[in-house]
Amino acid sequence: MNDLESLKKLVLAPYILKATALISVGRKVGGNQFRHSFSTLGILLDYKFYNDSILLKASLMHDLLEDLPETQVEEIRNIDEEGSAVVELVLEVTKRKDETKAEYLERVLRTGSRNAHLLKCADRISNLTDLHRDTHTTQKISDYLDQTEKYVIPMAKMVNQDMVIELTDLVAKRRKILNIIKDINC
Repeated sequence: MNDLESLKKLVLAPYILKATALISVGRKVGGNQFRHSFSTLGILLDYKFYNDSILLKASLMHDLLEDLPETQVEEIRNIDEEGSAVVELVLEVTKRKDETKAEYLERVLRTGSRNAHLLKCADRISNLTDLHRDTHTTQKISDYLDQTEKYVIPMAKMVNQDMVIELTDLVAKRRKILNIIKDINC
């Protein structure tokens, strides 16, 4: 099946409707988590993952269980014949209550599937794009960049060389900005 045929057969509407619950979850940079889920989907489409409907559907749901823990998982499982696989992928990239951020990222790096790595990389690309000095402290940004280098770039190295390039570039550009700020404040 070619890319056009794959996209013609892709049914996202029920997942989009479910993801609208994320409209109620704001982001520090403005907007909401619903828009972020679309950004993550857009990144995966930009990387031409047209043929992986489970990955694309999960991109819309990837923050749902973490941001709205009252979400009924069975509702997602029952959306369509791929619902259970979508839930499993979303659970792979969902931070557990008992995990620190480092433990979570280490778990996804070590035990995550190829799709979990792709989804986490797309999610991180979106988050790095939204990482701004006016909404995050320089220490928070620096820590986030460190996490990206330690955990997410190694995931990208396992699944997609172009994502490695983009993530590395985003980290370098943000570090450059932090260094400019540091020089100004000295």
